[in-house]
Amino acid sequence: MRSLKALKHKSTISRRNFLIGSVSGSLMMAFAPGVMASTVSATESLKNKVFSPTIWFEIKGSGEVVVNISKAEMGQHVGSALARIVADELGADWEQVSIHHVDTDPKWGFMVTGGSWSIFTSYKPLSQAGAAGRIALIDAAAKLKGVSAKDCTTEHGHVLTPKGKVSFGELVQKGQFNQTFDQEALAKMPIKAKANHKLIGGHFKALDIPAKTNGTAKYGIDVEIEGMVYARPIVPPTRYGSKVVTVDDSKAKAVKGYLGYEILKDPSETLQGWVSVLASDYPTAMKVADLVKVTYQAGPTAKVSEQDILDEGERQVNDRSEGYLFVDEGDVPGASKSADKHLDAIYRTNTALHFALEPLNATVHFDKGIWHVHGGNQWQSLTLPTLAKALGVEQDKVIMHQYYLGGGFGRRLWGDYLIPAALTAKQIGKPVKLLFTREDDSRFDQVRSPSVARLDASLDAQGQLTGLEHAFSAGWPTLTMAPGFMPESVDKKGKIDPFSASGADHWYSMRNHRARAINNALAQQTFLPGWLRSVGQGWIVWGLESFIDEIAHKAGVDPVQFRLSMLDGQGKQAGRAPESVGGALRLKNTLERLVKRIGYGKSLPADEGIGIAITAGQERTMPAWIATAAHVKVDRSTGKIDVKKVTMVADAGVIVHPDGALAQLEGSAYWGVSLALHEFTEIEQGQVKDVNLNSYLPLRMNDAPELDIELVESDQVPTGLGEPGVIGVAPAIGNAVFNAVGVRLRDLPMKPQHVLDALNKETV
Repeated sequence: MRSLKALKHKSTISRRNFLIGSVSGSLMMAFAPGVMASTVSATESLKNKVFSPTIWFEIKGSGEVVVNISKAEMGQHVGSALARIVADELGADWEQVSIHHVDTDPKWGFMVTGGSWSIFTSYKPLSQAGAAGRIALIDAAAKLKGVSAKDCTTEHGHVLTPKGKVSFGELVQKGQFNQTFDQEALAKMPIKAKANHKLIGGHFKALDIPAKTNGTAKYGIDVEIEGMVYARPIVPPTRYGSKVVTVDDSKAKAVKGYLGYEILKDPSETLQGWVSVLASDYPTAMKVADLVKVTYQAGPTAKVSEQDILDEGERQVNDRSEGYLFVDEGDVPGASKSADKHLDAIYRTNTALHFALEPLNATVHFDKGIWHVHGGNQWQSLTLPTLAKALGVEQDKVIMHQYYLGGGFGRRLWGDYLIPAALTAKQIGKPVKLLFTREDDSRFDQVRSPSVARLDASLDAQGQLTGLEHAFSAGWPTLTMAPGFMPESVDKKGKIDPFSASGADHWYSMRNHRARAINNALAQQTFLPGWLRSVGQGWIVWGLESFIDEIAHKAGVDPVQFRLSMLDGQGKQAGRAPESVGGALRLKNTLERLVKRIGYGKSLPADEGIGIAITAGQERTMPAWIATAAHVKVDRSTGKIDVKKVTMVADAGVIVHPDGALAQLEGSAYWGVSLALHEFTEIEQGQVKDVNLNSYLPLRMNDAPELDIELVESDQVPTGLGEPGVIGVAPAIGNAVFNAVGVRLRDLPMKPQHVLDALNKETV
């Protein structure tokens, strides 16, 4: 069975030969299947398309370097970062580098953009490919100039030789390239050390910014196809089990441009009880959908509430027979039995939405036997099979055309929103552009599930921690969307969603530690749980890092010193090569640097406090070590929590694109504050209650805190920063509130009323 580790490995472009050949005035450099690539020359393979190599980059006769990108661009500048890896190894001139985002042709292999994996999985193979290209260019220049290759190097788009420099463009025009590097040769490529980087880690323009600022960038919502009609979906009252009973479009018929409706028939059973309303233009489609009245036989979860789900979660975490073990080390029951003191707490989170700036949309048309699906998507290789099943065709009859995403954050991983457009186009026999309104988007969101966690600590007579038991319940995204990637539990009793358990396998050294992952079946049946930025760690570590503070206070130990004492880097916490070299000691370093940076322990005004949290998200197999501090002021009269400043120290290995890394952490910090204090919705009658920004209330600009972020210099393997920055913000704020006014908050978001209730309880 595949696992999370296998998924990350599958998303890489290694384990293939690398071809370099001259084709039609350009120098092509491509990954290709190993066996086939060894039977014919590189040039023949590329020129005659003997098979389908992945042309990862090419150098044109003008000297322009074009890097193909198979990752989704959603504001993180992933194309710029990946191109920078190639360009640095080549010795290219950044001003002559451009990027091109590709479609779902099978030659590009497994395509996924999520989990902060892009740089981590691509850094080594792209570095090796760039190094191979550099060697080929140097060999060609040495031959042209009659010098030894060992005396040459590359810089700013030229090969520098003892007899003068030669541009890449000139070499492409004059040279003939025909080389194949097998996997063994690629593995031995002399990749540049960090000290020799010219582009990686430097401050250069992001290649996608000009298009985004001059209006030429194309998002899924911008697609236009000749002859298309517009559609808007009517989202049923429940995610599962709803059936259309009647459709009354009598009022819509009076509107010019109304073209009727379709009750969608979905062989993939992704959509249940869906209707598409059609019109000749966008405004009309938006208007008439509100005039079409559908009666339903609602699904079985039509009366489920948020409280029902939280109650079920609390029942589960209190029942030790529920769930499967994710971590089981030492003797937790024995530690509990022999403990002199116990401490336990329950932490909860409410439902949260993605709310991407670009509402869901898709444009679909059929041409010459192929279904063309246009839209922004993060995980094409997961979405394509379901699309094909819905359309009733083989996968090779569907091509997904990739565009910039106006926000993804995990919502556009599994592209279920593409299916209503595809079905509508098939049923009416015309190209269809289907757009969700903000309200439709919210009702169909793959929400972050409400969650409940119980933490139990055992302490000896001196207050020392002797054991920790951690149980957590929520809906699991991977269970529904990608069950094949769920590994077996430690106790071999079932499969666990790794995205709904990571974070519980923390980097603290503990003699006795148990973590139990529980699927909340009621949540799973009510909505489709989704991957939302920081995924499970966003709610799991909220409880864990808050409870670590609780244990420290119970033991009479400073919370920072308590953490430092457990970050010894022993045993499994030592980490491993290549992804987590240094282990817990690197996390310890970020905390020590943070403490100095904020002047920890300094005197603060009344009702102000600083809280700390440390995290290593998103997974143990790809940690980004981050220490976070939040400085808050609490208004005792209103309960309002004002986050004055968030400080982070992050160690993510080599930082390829510093501006992008900083932007990722800044965005993460603000979203962390938003999820901690402001944004949430509730499940009401089986559906989300808040569907627009009049009632769903993310962080506003007037509440945005000051940010101070440090990126630790490192020469270790680069890891991702798209998600990890969110994780530590909420517990840091919660710990800061306790330090400010002495009350412990255990629900997200932390509402003013929670503060007032806690203060009143303390007073009583």
